[in-house]
Amino acid sequence: MAPHGDDDQYHPKDAVAAGVRGCLVVGGAGLFIAAIQNSMAKQNVGSWGVVTRGGGIIATMASAGTAYEFTRTAAANLREKDDHYNEAIGGFCGGSVIGLFSGRMPRVLGYGVLTAVVMSAFDYTGASLRGKKVDPEMDEFERKEKLRLNRRRPIEETLAEIGEGRSIRPPGYEERRRQRLKEKYGIDIHTVSADPNETS
Repeated sequence: MAPHGDDDQYHPKDAVAAGVRGCLVVGGAGLFIAAIQNSMAKQNVGSWGVVTRGGGIIATMASAGTAYEFTRTAAANLREKDDHYNEAIGGFCGGSVIGLFSGRMPRVLGYGVLTAVVMSAFDYTGASLRGKKVDPEMDEFERKEKLRLNRRRPIEETLAEIGEGRSIRPPGYEERRRQRLKEKYGIDIHTVSADPNETS
């Protein structure tokens, strides 16, 4: 075994518990799919049709989930690394189990390779459909302030691009407006404020 530092030390996980968890989660999804197929059947098959007619789907998905989770965790424990190669190994075993029920070797290999590529690519690109994960060490307020400062532009630059007016009134706007109106139309305008505390 290669020596590890305190920061990157791998902690082994329970592969059997991971396999049982994969069996329950993916097998539950298979039960859900079988229940949907049973409810959409044209003939009246009864409630046990979920098990009698959809037993193959449930067994296939439960065994594929078990093989994937167990193999992925066992590979991580043996390699002492938690990376996308473990996903590829687990994906190949899980996909191969799906192909085993067809009884043809090309399908076994094809499903295995396809699942391995998809799962390892998904893990390699961040393992999330929501994008990059946020650093858990960073405070949420500090992260948002950093994003605001990164995208904040000076008011002078904004005014230079879009100009004044249309509810954009920077300091000194009323005086400049009054001067422009006097130069263009020769009218001196004295504004009156509705605020009683403000003096003009």
